Amino acid sequence: MDKRERARLFQERLAQAMTERNLSKSALARAIRADRSTVSLLLSGDTARLPNAQLAAECASELGVSTDWLLGLTDRREKSADILQVAMRMETAERAPSDDAIFRWHEQSRGMKVRHVPATLPDMLKTESVLRFEYGDTLGRTSDQAVTDMRDRLAYLRAPDTDYEIAMPVDALDGFARGDSYWADLPVDLRIEQLQHLKRLTEELYPSLRLYLFDRKKIFSAPITVYGTFQATIYIGRVYFVLSERRQILELTRHFDGLVRDALFEARRMPDFITERLDRLL
Repeated sequence: MDKRERARLFQERLAQAMTERNLSKSALARAIRADRSTVSLLLSGDTARLPNAQLAAECASELGVSTDWLLGLTDRREKSADILQVAMRMETAERAPSDDAIFRWHEQSRGMKVRHVPATLPDMLKTESVLRFEYGDTLGRTSDQAVTDMRDRLAYLRAPDTDYEIAMPVDALDGFARGDSYWADLPVDLRIEQLQHLKRLTEELYPSLRLYLFDRKKIFSAPITVYGTFQATIYIGRVYFVLSERRQILELTRHFDGLVRDALFEARRMPDFITERLDRLL
């Protein structure tokens, strides 16, 4: 776009924004502390001209649009701060498997592919015993309520339009099987029950549910979820970073797909992998 074309576009957008805000030339001139003749020149069809940076910024601020939009550098009218707020926000993360935000995001992404890296074992695939061990009575919800909520999440996985991929570190599943660290107080019989439950689900729900294991020594991932093309979240413990800008979602999608591409165990082999871990415990 050459200077004359950009000047004409500025003129058109300035006039459009003034009309939408119901501002006359005189009113805009007073608001930006400029002469009415200056505003008239900016709007003149015969002598379209670009303002200096200060004047462009003052016009944009008064009209509630971005300077870049007025100058034709972007098609987004929002100011930079507003764009950032839309593209990334923070939401409180409940310490419970029955997080209402997670349920809402899953519902909004029905029919889309969901990609998930869990913080521990995937909550949707946990047994009732493991849920009670891990969460107990949290945040005003009884463990019974949490279990009921998680049954609803499992029903989501069984829906005919589900396309769900999970990637988790192989050492996280091995650590659970051994009862390491976080799982040290979970009795072995409950760990066996959980592994048997996980094996059944990976057999029953494949290929609509696909579980992959990656090597955390070679590639790292924070807990993330990519909800189709409309949103992605990064979990940091007490809050989620919620991303909705297309490029951000695309980058996290590429990151997840890299975990799947380099996985040590593919989804179709998961039942065999779990059987090996069960054999060591039985």
